[in-house]
Amino acid sequence: MKKNVYSSVFLVLVLFLFLLPSTEAQTCKPNGKIRAKKPRSGRCTFEQDPDCCKEGKLYTTYKCSPPVSNLTKATLTLDSFEAGGDGKAPSKCDNQYHSDDKPVVALSTGWFDKKRRCLKFINIHGNGKTVNAKVVDECDSTIGCDAAHDYYPPCQNNIVVASQAVWKALGVPLSQWGEMDVYWSDTE
Repeated sequence: MKKNVYSSVFLVLVLFLFLLPSTEAQTCKPNGKIRAKKPRSGRCTFEQDPDCCKEGKLYTTYKCSPPVSNLTKATLTLDSFEAGGDGKAPSKCDNQYHSDDKPVVALSTGWFDKKRRCLKFINIHGNGKTVNAKVVDECDSTIGCDAAHDYYPPCQNNIVVASQAVWKALGVPLSQWGEMDVYWSDTE
């Protein structure tokens, strides 16, 4: 009888060890590519701003993001959520603009999860500090390089776009604002 119990426990452990790595190894794969269009006169051009789409170049799109865990690795970027700011349009969650003095973020399409994280808070860990920020928008990973997106490429699938308040709360020197590796988690 004891032998059967030990055999069963051993079998369960072996199955667990084989299934766990395959679950964690699941990744988000690209779902397509878009070709950058020629920008209208006076709009973002690659020659003026290397972050703009380059006419004719293919850009990868994603409908997913890496799996969320209690410490999800991401790239933190900077954007304005104010009227007339970088985003140009009100946020998708509440159709409002938000002060750059408030800790607010936009998440890549997969993490935005069809608005399921709208107006919820996430914790962002970086530079040895943690800040609590409200999700107010999506950084679209499925489209870009067109007039509606000011000829900027689609977001990568691992982006947390943050207001100035987030960068300040993380204690990042102003000269280093722009892009930084962080970890984030849901607050719930």
